[in-house]
Amino acid sequence: TGGCSKMEGVIELAEEVFHMPVRLGVPQHVSGLVDVVRNPIHSTGVGLLLYGHQHAGEQQRREQRSEWAGKGLWVRMKNWFQGNF
Repeated sequence: TGGCSKMEGVIELAEEVFHMPVRLGVPQHVSGLVDVVRNPIHSTGVGLLLYGHQHAGEQQRREQRSEWAGKGLWVRMKNWFQGNF
């Protein structure tokens, strides 16, 4: 990936090293400035952005579930104390 993937002979070298067919990949599933981002030079950056976009909100959802679970426990404990004291 990246700029080195544009070097002359790098595909052949990779095929020799890995003993399997190699192709030059480009970022996919992107829109806007396609002529800029659909370039192997930007594949790592585009990949990280896509990953972040796809997983956005996961941490927030985990925290929210944890908060709800904590509130449920707190309410049960409070009700128990109120009922027993």
